[in-house]
Amino acid sequence: MGNENQSFLPELGDQEGPQKGPSWANPRWPLTDLGSEADLTQALDPTAMKAAVKKAADKAGKPVDQASVTQAAENAIRAMLLIRTFRVRGHLASDLDPLGLSKRELPEDLKLEWHFPPEAMDQEIYVGGNLGMEWTTPRELYQVLKANYCGKVGLEYMHISDVEERRFLQDRIEGPEEVIQFTPEGKRAILSAVIRGEEFENFLGKKYVGTKRFGLDGGEGMIPALEAVIKYGGQMGVREIIYGMAHRGRLNVLANVMAKPYRVIFHEFSGGSANPEDVGGSGDVKYHLGTSTDREFDGIAVHMSLVPNPSHLEAVDPVVLGKARAQQAIRDDLKRHEQVLPVLIHGDAAFAGQGIVWETLSFSGIPGYNTGGVIHFIINNQIGFTTSPKFARSSPYPSDVAKGVQAPILHVNGDDPEAVTFACKLAIEYRQKFGRDIVIDMWCYRRFGHNEGDEPSFTQPQMYDAIKKHRKISVIYSDRLLQDGVIDDGFVEGQREEFTTHLQEEFEAGQNYQPNEADWFGGRWAGLNKPADPETARRGVETAIPKKLFDSLGRTLTTVPDEITIHRTLGRVLDAKRKMFDDGEGLDWATAEALAFGSLATEGYNVRLSGQDSGRGTFSQRHAVWHDQKEEGKQYVPLATLPHGKFEVYDSPLSEYGVLGFEYGFALADPKTLVLWEAQFGDFANGAQIIIDQFIASGEVKWLRANGLVMLLPHGYEGQGPEHSSARLERFLQLCANDNIQVCNITMPHNYFHVLRRQMLRPFRKPLIIMTPKSLLRHPMAKSGAEQFMGDNQFKRILSDPSMEPDSAADKKIKRLVLCSGKVAFDLIEQRDAEGLEDVSIVRIEQLYPFPGDPLALRMSRMDNLQEVVWCQEEPRNNGAWFFVEERIEAALKAAGKDGMRPSYAGREEAASPATGLAKRHKAQQDALVTIALGLADGGAAKRALKKTETAEKKV
Repeated sequence: MGNENQSFLPELGDQEGPQKGPSWANPRWPLTDLGSEADLTQALDPTAMKAAVKKAADKAGKPVDQASVTQAAENAIRAMLLIRTFRVRGHLASDLDPLGLSKRELPEDLKLEWHFPPEAMDQEIYVGGNLGMEWTTPRELYQVLKANYCGKVGLEYMHISDVEERRFLQDRIEGPEEVIQFTPEGKRAILSAVIRGEEFENFLGKKYVGTKRFGLDGGEGMIPALEAVIKYGGQMGVREIIYGMAHRGRLNVLANVMAKPYRVIFHEFSGGSANPEDVGGSGDVKYHLGTSTDREFDGIAVHMSLVPNPSHLEAVDPVVLGKARAQQAIRDDLKRHEQVLPVLIHGDAAFAGQGIVWETLSFSGIPGYNTGGVIHFIINNQIGFTTSPKFARSSPYPSDVAKGVQAPILHVNGDDPEAVTFACKLAIEYRQKFGRDIVIDMWCYRRFGHNEGDEPSFTQPQMYDAIKKHRKISVIYSDRLLQDGVIDDGFVEGQREEFTTHLQEEFEAGQNYQPNEADWFGGRWAGLNKPADPETARRGVETAIPKKLFDSLGRTLTTVPDEITIHRTLGRVLDAKRKMFDDGEGLDWATAEALAFGSLATEGYNVRLSGQDSGRGTFSQRHAVWHDQKEEGKQYVPLATLPHGKFEVYDSPLSEYGVLGFEYGFALADPKTLVLWEAQFGDFANGAQIIIDQFIASGEVKWLRANGLVMLLPHGYEGQGPEHSSARLERFLQLCANDNIQVCNITMPHNYFHVLRRQMLRPFRKPLIIMTPKSLLRHPMAKSGAEQFMGDNQFKRILSDPSMEPDSAADKKIKRLVLCSGKVAFDLIEQRDAEGLEDVSIVRIEQLYPFPGDPLALRMSRMDNLQEVVWCQEEPRNNGAWFFVEERIEAALKAAGKDGMRPSYAGREEAASPATGLAKRHKAQQDALVTIALGLADGGAAKRALKKTETAEKKV
């Protein structure tokens, strides 16, 4: 405020929060959390204020004096405090609970007498254009504020720091006129949608008595509201909507919002599949399934898809966002985010209780993960299964977590479908303008409990007594429209009869419904397929690159532009890399990876890599992003300069669950992008176990949704302790079945190169889990020659050690075969060579699933004098691959003509912790398992040596 104002302003206080007693009786007003300098400046603009006072004085026939100016300023401040109080806290007095059970007493500071003395209630005051008024009385101002902020919609938005966003919301909710206005045609359309929602649930309840469906009964106001998102979104540029939601109301949304044919839903209720019999798959319960369809409003078509969701309520949230991001990239919509809209529908208890909600919200402003705003719709049942809100959260609303990303929140009474539709209309307008998340919190109830077989009165007797007496939404709303003359007496019954007749026709058609084809290889997936013969399909694909491309990529990866100053250590790394390309020798893991990425990009594929610290690499191995050492924020990404395809690498938020779900969703939408998620350490993937179990391992067989996501999980025992050793290989192997995923533990850079290229060059997609190395990133034996990236080379599922290639005469000498996977191979090779053991061969299983039984059997069949086969692993016996490979090795031995021979185990003993954190014990264990595997000592001697070491440590 300028100096001119300050001469007539009363003394202003700086206390926090409302004072006891009315503020007009207190000489100091609490401005800190309610006042706004910008608002006060607007109301107390010197020129405008003086003009207003003069106008008032002229009207009263009195001269302008200092007392009248001071009084006018004081009233203006009181008015602004009243307005600000309603803007901040008006939602606390809004009429939200359809059942009227929520105790929402009017806070003291929302009462008019808190702000104005009795004698001032009808005095004219100047409010400077706020709420569309220049002059008003306190009483009139109060009524307008109550109508705006304390009706069926309660708006929370004053936590938003951006003034333009706040003004936008104020303009649409404030003013003397009624805020929520629909045409008669619009009101009839809303009522018709509510009736469709109710009758659909009624019909299912009659036809499938006692069948669990998680109906929308009590929340049908959501149906016209979601239709409004489609209609108004289409007018504002939306061409695709991607939905994610849990169970409640899912079937109703599928039928009445997404227009999934009713006959298909009835067919599924009868135990049928939406896919042809020859497609296979396990299928899933009907309230987990998704669909895709198109709807048209006012001549504008919008494509919609509902992502399949497991029972892990909010797990689908990041998947939806990843899919939306991919579709935005495909549509070249990443700058404005206008065409593809993610919509997430939540339950109240899950939104407040599930940490994945926050992980997903946190993506809203992060480069590489931003989708231009999500519309979050909370179906607020006011209960979670049997848990009351007071036991389910510590905050007043389930939506409070969204304040962390400054999302506006519209609380709305679900019994008023106009209010819910208005909230969704405002939400899509806000999202399209500002590209930010917004939340609708629709208060409603569950008419039949958690599901249709539940007895909710066991735990909520008062609530369900009120629900039994409560009229349906269509009845409440139609009475209102009848009173207003919008509909006649026969409208509702006519709508019910017409829709029920249609449902009956569809029900009869559903009895003989036969799906024609599955939809999983359409659109962007055209040209890809499910391999008819997995064993043949996974072999023959050419992944080598020509020398010209190899050399060109070498220059790209080692050339530093003049305009960037790199770190001197990075300079030495690039010098070494340049020598690798010049000599054609010693190419390491990171270089092989970069060659795979660069070659795919050059061939027109996109590459997206994300994870914690993936730009540099957790172990300073990758350096995909070069940071200028002089200019803050300046970066150079060599692979991003390549033509045709796009290379992206993102350092992700410190999240596993959310980010892995996001990347799975991205790969779900775009099979032409190599999508990789990298864990900082492989052990941390267990924070994303739900995504691994429910989506990655089983999504194809449950929902017929293929996916080519790659997981990079650093794995290997180097004495770094329990949380930095094991990526829990055994857990992934336990999930392997039906050719669902690929699990690899690769040891050579060129084999890593080929498996990454194979992932994109085959005509099908399967998730790929790679146990990536740590020490092997720079191990002198884990180096490849240039020729191994070219010619007729491809991915090898098994690798012999360098001194004993297949078909050599040495095979005849082999008496002991040591099979292993990963880093331990080099420990075994070094010790074997040091001991001069010429009758011991070490074969690495580079791909554990699908298990390479045929090539392994062929390899063993050449070993005429084979006497012993040992499986060696670093992991404890109850971890790692042993229990998975044992019977498969035995089967391969039988196929090789070695009947009766069985593999033995060499590795750590069973342990509750995946690794020791003590360096001496780690070394003793490692030495022991290598010794046993090579047959240098019997198991008892090695174990006694290990026990002796452990006893000595305890004494120390």
